[in-house]
Amino acid sequence: MLLRDYLRTEKQISRRLLTDIKFSGGAIFCNQQEVNVRYLLQEGDMITIVFPNEIKSGMMQSTEMDLSILYEDEALIVVDKPAGMPTIPSRLHPSHSLANGLLFYYETKRIPSTIHIVNRLDRDTTGLVLIAKHRFIHSILSEQQKNNELQRTYEAFVEGNVTKDNGTIDLPIARKESSIIERTVDPSGRRAITHFQVVKRYDDFTHMRFSLETGRTHQIRVHMQAVGHPLLGDELYGGKTTYMKRQALHSQGATLIHPLTQQKMTFVAPLPEDMQQMIKNR
Repeated sequence: MLLRDYLRTEKQISRRLLTDIKFSGGAIFCNQQEVNVRYLLQEGDMITIVFPNEIKSGMMQSTEMDLSILYEDEALIVVDKPAGMPTIPSRLHPSHSLANGLLFYYETKRIPSTIHIVNRLDRDTTGLVLIAKHRFIHSILSEQQKNNELQRTYEAFVEGNVTKDNGTIDLPIARKESSIIERTVDPSGRRAITHFQVVKRYDDFTHMRFSLETGRTHQIRVHMQAVGHPLLGDELYGGKTTYMKRQALHSQGATLIHPLTQQKMTFVAPLPEDMQQMIKNR
């Protein structure tokens, strides 16, 4: 097999990335000798790929921030994001997003990469965010997401008592016509599947765990509103703010196949203080 075909079919290195390796400072070695992609592979060959350094965006500010890094290696960073922190910068929040903080961290650690967020969280949603240190790693994890090999779990507090111990919500979600932010259940929308399990019932709310089969914007929030149990504090989707001033949603766990080692890995972020306090007060 040609090296080019092996890298594209077996290692998911795209044609565009192979071009960048050739022309932007990367290299390919076979048995410590530099080769091109037309090399004919032999049994026992040891292939080494050197990816070119990535060019950071000149538009994004780097901001010194305290980041709660749960795990880091040459391919991944796993961060426990607090409430109130956007995942990426925007017109309203140009400088204090997670991406801004990561850029400063990369500069401090001399990591030659730009920011690749694998799973974005809403500004007031807490918990695990996965970051790939290179676009090749990002492409592999994105493919795992499409194939349901990257499994994410969330915990939330919802209004009222959910009677079923577990189940699945399969309702399509679309952008609400009157809003650029809000989503709604709509037959014309994209299919969205949420699996749920009751953790514990309290007098006026239910602690629930969710796993997502799809990743639509605001999926859990929209689905729980649709079945009559909006998230506590989720004012956008009809949740009362009596007990919490933000949506009570936490990205609790993630399981993936490591893109380089092929090892199955699971990461867990404990419930944030405000959600823990809700339980203690009951």
